[in-house]
Amino acid sequence: MQYWSLTDQGCVRAQNQDTFQLEQLDRNTLLAIVCDGMGGAKSGNIASTLAADVFTQEVKRSWAASMDNASIDQMLQNAVKLANFTVFDQSKQFAEFEGMGTTLVAALFHGKALTVVNVGDSRAYRVNRDGIRRLTIDHSLVQLMVERGEITPEQARNYPGKNYITRAIGTDTVTMPDIFHMDVERGDCYLLCTDGLTNMVDDQEILFEIAHGVNKQFCCKRLLDIALNRGAPDNVTSVLVQI
Repeated sequence: MQYWSLTDQGCVRAQNQDTFQLEQLDRNTLLAIVCDGMGGAKSGNIASTLAADVFTQEVKRSWAASMDNASIDQMLQNAVKLANFTVFDQSKQFAEFEGMGTTLVAALFHGKALTVVNVGDSRAYRVNRDGIRRLTIDHSLVQLMVERGEITPEQARNYPGKNYITRAIGTDTVTMPDIFHMDVERGDCYLLCTDGLTNMVDDQEILFEIAHGVNKQFCCKRLLDIALNRGAPDNVTSVLVQI
């Protein structure tokens, strides 16, 4: 596996509240995580950093190469639960952190398998010879409207209030993640990113840059440059893993 990452505060925000981490758990296992904090200038970066740290440390503590899918699911659910409790607890203890929270999307690459977990609207994509496929489902108001047939996916891209999310880490006592399993093949590319990227760059543009870019190591920078050239009103973060 090879991997690359990049984060930027964008053109408007005074602070970068996105966080990412990459952790090699053993020779055949890689954990990647991206979080997008919210809650104002004082607390959004605290929420994302805290969630990423707690989640990663819990997975590192629990991981065993012999785990089956059920055990992996339980481990990731426990890591989400602990991250959620930690962020929520901090938000209640300190007035300046009130209302803080964060999205979370993580990918556990283990051998020829991949497990993805997400809460919120940060996304995971797969790009290979078959094209681009979004692996996660946004926990957002506009996603619910799309599923009910009230608006189209195209309308959702610019719909008012599109950034209103229905699940997050740390905003309530309990949060429920989605977990997805799939096999990976040599040459597959996997992208984890925040909505600061996907609000500015559509899926076909992501496909083009990853599949047809001259060098994978510069792909995150090329995607960032597109977002910046379009005004990048939010922080932009991407992690790219190639099998």
